[in-house]
Amino acid sequence: MTARATFGAELRRLRTSAGLSLTELAGRVHYSKGYLSKVETGFAAPNSTLAALCEAEFHTPGVLTSLIPAETGKRRTRPDTRPSGLPPVTADFTGRDEESRAVREILESDGGVCVISGMGGAGKTALAVRCAYRLEASFADGCLFLDLRGTSDEPVTPADAHDRLLRILEVPAERIPADPDDRAALFRTCLRGRSFLLVLDNAGSTGQVRPLLPAEPKCRVVVTSRSRLPALDEARHVSLGVLPSDSAAALVAAVTSAPPDAARRIADRCGRLPLAIRIAAARLRAHPAWDVAELERRLADETRRLGELDDGERSLAAAFRLSVRQLGEPEARLFSLLALHPGPDFDVTAAQALGSLDALSAERLLDRLHQAYLLTQPELGRFGFHDLVRVFAASGAADNDAFGRLADFSAATAERADRAISGPRYRPEVTYPPGLPEVEFPDQDAAIAWFRAEWPNLVALCRRAGESERCWQLAFFLRGFFYLTKLWDPWIATHRWARAAAEATGNRWAAATTTANLGIAYVDRGDLDAASQCYRQALREYREIGDRHGEATALAHAAWAEHYRGNHEQALRDLRSAADFYDLTGNRRSRAITRRGVALVLTALGRPAEAARLVEETLEVFEDLELELDVVMGLNCLGWAKFRAGEYVDASSAYREAAARAEARGSTHEAARAYLGLGNVAAARGSASDAAGQWERADAAHAELDPVTVGEAAARAEFH
Repeated sequence: MTARATFGAELRRLRTSAGLSLTELAGRVHYSKGYLSKVETGFAAPNSTLAALCEAEFHTPGVLTSLIPAETGKRRTRPDTRPSGLPPVTADFTGRDEESRAVREILESDGGVCVISGMGGAGKTALAVRCAYRLEASFADGCLFLDLRGTSDEPVTPADAHDRLLRILEVPAERIPADPDDRAALFRTCLRGRSFLLVLDNAGSTGQVRPLLPAEPKCRVVVTSRSRLPALDEARHVSLGVLPSDSAAALVAAVTSAPPDAARRIADRCGRLPLAIRIAAARLRAHPAWDVAELERRLADETRRLGELDDGERSLAAAFRLSVRQLGEPEARLFSLLALHPGPDFDVTAAQALGSLDALSAERLLDRLHQAYLLTQPELGRFGFHDLVRVFAASGAADNDAFGRLADFSAATAERADRAISGPRYRPEVTYPPGLPEVEFPDQDAAIAWFRAEWPNLVALCRRAGESERCWQLAFFLRGFFYLTKLWDPWIATHRWARAAAEATGNRWAAATTTANLGIAYVDRGDLDAASQCYRQALREYREIGDRHGEATALAHAAWAEHYRGNHEQALRDLRSAADFYDLTGNRRSRAITRRGVALVLTALGRPAEAARLVEETLEVFEDLELELDVVMGLNCLGWAKFRAGEYVDASSAYREAAARAEARGSTHEAARAYLGLGNVAAARGSASDAAGQWERADAAHAELDPVTVGEAAARAEFH
């Protein structure tokens, strides 16, 4: 049997053992199915590139390479100038199919300069080398590989790069000019009329790369960099993110033999970065006493994770440190300060507050950090950290003044947004330092949009603020948005932290008010016992400090809980008492809200006509004060009263208007309540199909409204 046949037979054996068809193997190594078939049957000669790629696929290093037949061609009459200085391909390469296709398409197109950029540890070099191996045979004169060391203290200069490349091309040392421009000219001359694939690894800047680009159209270039190199106009770009979840788990399983669930958890704790996964696997191999569970345990602690991702030769923290070393002082300072932001992402104004920057400077610095892959950009105008980069950045962040500025800015902006949403509700006077960035809210929609984007950050800030005034203030200004959106869990969490902060600072009014607002969350969620406990505590504390307004408010809130318990007469007395106080003090908003509560109680007491007249009076106040959510709630209350009065036409009219305005307002809860009401009206009229359709819309808007607190939900149950 010939050596060629031996190579083919071994390739076929490895392929069939792996359960791959010729078509599947062709797709993985990017050789044609026909060529592979000829290699297996001995009718085509194998080559070293094919051997290396197949060995990487089958995890059999050296097995096929040793079977490549020796060359027996004619004796060369000139030096061998077909270099291939590519490093070995990475074993267990997983994923990146889409990126591989993109690189190949770029290199097969006119121009053919491809920049592969990504954060440290993303696998840029591995992808570039793998693609180069697959394409090398297409270049008649071979492949040139050069590490530019762009992140080191001594990056390769263009002049040094030309010197090294000319030597690879076997230009005698005495013929290499000393002048950098002459070297560049000689390099271009050596490439004229020839076909090379040039791989420039680890570029630090556009200035380092541009002088190395060949003028010869038959040459192609692959560049890898931790910077996006946007100024390299000649290039097309492939941005390398973290591995997809399935690919990352598959890589973990391949290098650690971890079971699927554990592999996915380890992949996530490694941030789905190939370098981090490989380091974790190396740590596991280096400790025979460890098992996969021990590796998981060690990676579980976020504060220790970067330390665990260090195998003595490779370190993820070192990889990140190299990226930071490329930054200027302003970028490095902001990078460290941004780690103080406790939320999942942030915008330019938050960066302004942290860094005491103007808007233009903050935007410019954020853009540079994003170009360096030290920040992600999940959407236009918003930035964030990869999880492990955040941990790295936080290790150098310890500026309490910067966090204080962020808390000041966030509380001030939340207050401004709350005023736009909730109107003239009673607020404490809060002062802020001068010079904070300002976010303007021209209307309620803008304020709601800001809250929707920022509420996770505000919750994280509230928690991080600890036992400070800003903690309870942030919770106080979030309450209106949480009431609109029914985000009960963060509502309750922030107010628990806020209560502790108010007690720690000795602010009894804040403690009582926070407790009362916590009770609203419990009522809204249907936990009446917890709500009543909050109201009793708040009422007692308001009376102790002599706050009549707070006392009236706590009494009104407590009345709602009694109403939902079925104690309608007591609820009616307490609500009317609170409404009388608001009337005496001229508080139109609170009086109208309380009278709307009276209307609901009257409806429950069988006096819907009286209730409807009362609601119509409150609607005029809400419209006058431009309190859109209260208008929507009033319309639903009116629809409920009309429904109980049997006035179905008027009930439908009120509910339809409520649904339309709730949808525009973004209140899924009130929209669902309106659709429930319309379904109830249809059911009462005997239209089962119409009722089912409206109830389905209600479930789609906000599923499972509590029949204890939402009359329409209880009425729906009566029709089943």
